[in-house]
Amino acid sequence: MKQRQKNMLFLIVCLGLGILAELSFFHGMIGISYPIFIAAFYAVFYFRFGFTFNHRRIGLLLMVVIWVLSASYLFYDNETFYLLNIIVIPILVFIHIVLITTPNKVDWISIPFFNQVMNKFSQMFSYVKRYIKLMGKRTLFKQMKKETTQAIKRIIYGLLIGIPLLLFITALLMLADEKFGNVVMTVPNFITKFNFLEGFFRLLVVVIATLLFFGAFQVLKKKYTPIIVKPILDKKQASWDGITAATILVLLNSVYLLFVVIQFKYFFGNAIQENFTYAEYARRGFFELILVTLINWTLLLCFLKFVKPAKKALAYFIKVMYSLLIVSSGIMLASAYMRLTLYEEAYGFTIDRILAHTFMLFLLVIFAYTLIRVWLEGISLLHFYMIAGLIFYTGLNAINLEEMIVENNLERYEQTGKIDIYYLNGLSFSGIDGLITLYEKDPYYPELRMLLREQKEILHEIESNTWQSYNFKRQQVMERLRGLELK
Repeated sequence: MKQRQKNMLFLIVCLGLGILAELSFFHGMIGISYPIFIAAFYAVFYFRFGFTFNHRRIGLLLMVVIWVLSASYLFYDNETFYLLNIIVIPILVFIHIVLITTPNKVDWISIPFFNQVMNKFSQMFSYVKRYIKLMGKRTLFKQMKKETTQAIKRIIYGLLIGIPLLLFITALLMLADEKFGNVVMTVPNFITKFNFLEGFFRLLVVVIATLLFFGAFQVLKKKYTPIIVKPILDKKQASWDGITAATILVLLNSVYLLFVVIQFKYFFGNAIQENFTYAEYARRGFFELILVTLINWTLLLCFLKFVKPAKKALAYFIKVMYSLLIVSSGIMLASAYMRLTLYEEAYGFTIDRILAHTFMLFLLVIFAYTLIRVWLEGISLLHFYMIAGLIFYTGLNAINLEEMIVENNLERYEQTGKIDIYYLNGLSFSGIDGLITLYEKDPYYPELRMLLREQKEILHEIESNTWQSYNFKRQQVMERLRGLELK
C-alpha cells in the first residue's frame, strides 16, 4: 500500500511535468520555455533518484551539452538548429538519464550500453501499457462483471474499426450529394466554435507525456541486467592480411603524394589552372576532395580495426603508410578549405558554406588524434570521436552562426559592393538585424527598404507571441526594427 501511494504521488508529479511539457512546446515558437522545461525535468529526476550517479565525467559533459542546446532557444534564433534540436535534445536527455543510472562497469560507448538504452526505451512503453491495464482493472472495471467488461472492450474495438469506415463512407456520400455535404460540414463548424478539438488534443498530449515520463522514471529504478550477445565473428575471421593492406596503402599514398606536389605547385603557390577563375576552380574540386578525405578516413578506421600484422617490420611500415595517408588527407582538407574560401569571396557567405568550413576543421582534429592513435595503440578512438562530436555540435549551437554569416557578408559588401539581401531576409532575426545595419549604412540600396517594410508589418504578430517564445535575439531585433524610420 505504501509503494502504491508513493507511485500515485509520483504520478501526480509527472502530471505536472506533462502539463509543463504541453505549455512549453505546443504554444507557438519555442524560446525560453525549453530551458525552463529542462530545469523542471531534472528537478523531478533528482527528486526521484537523488544526487548519487555513475559515469560522472561523461554524465557531466552530457549535462552541459543538454543545457547549452536548450539555452540556444533563448539566446539565438537559428532555424536549422531550431528544428534539429527538437529531436536531438530528447535523445540526449534519455541517453543521459540511462547512462548515469547504469553501473560504472558498463562502458558508455559499447554494445552492452547501447542494448541498455534500447531496452529501457522499450521497457518504458511496456510499463505504460501494463500500468494502463492495471489501473483500468482497479478503477473502471473493478465493480463490473466479466460480461460487462468484455462488452465494453468489444464496443471500443467496434469504434476503432467503425469510425474510420464511417468517415470514408461519409466522404463518398458528400461527393455524391452537395446538400448532404453542406449539412455534414455544419457539424465541424459547430465544434470548432467551442474549441473542442484543440482542448482534446492538448489534454491528449498531457496524458501521453505524463505516462511516458512516469514510465521512464519507473523503469530506470530497475536493477541493471546485462544482455548477453553472442559475437558473430571470431578473431581469426575478423583479421585482414597485412601485406594486402600495405599494398593498398602504397598505391593510394603514391597518388596522394603526386596530388600534394601539384597542389603546392599551383594552388598554394598562387598559381591556377588555365581557363579557370578562382571561383570556378574552387567549386570544381571542393566536393571531390571532401569525398576522398572521407574515403581515406573510412579505410583508415577499417585498417586500424582489422589489420593485425604479425611481423614488427611490416607493422612499422604500415604505421608509416597510415601517417602518410593522414598527412595527405590533411593537405587535401586544407586545399578544400582554401577552395571554399575563394568561392565565398566570389559568391558570398551562407549557412551551408560556414558549416562546411567548421566540418573540415572538425575532420582535421579527428585526423590529428587518429595519427596519435596510430603510434599509441592503447588509446581509444571511439571515445574521443564521440566526445569531440558532442563538443563540436554544442559549439555550433553556442555561437551564433547566422550572425557570423551576416557580419562576413557585410564586410564583403564594404569591399566589393555586393550583397544578397534576399538571402539575409530568408535567415532568422540575425538576418533582419543585418538588413537594418545595411540600411543604416546605405538607405538607398535597391529593394532594401521594401524588405524592411514587410518585416515591420509582421512585427505586431511577433509581439503577440506567448511567453514561451521569448528570445533575446528576437527581442533585440524587434526593438531595432520598431525604432527604424522608413520613409
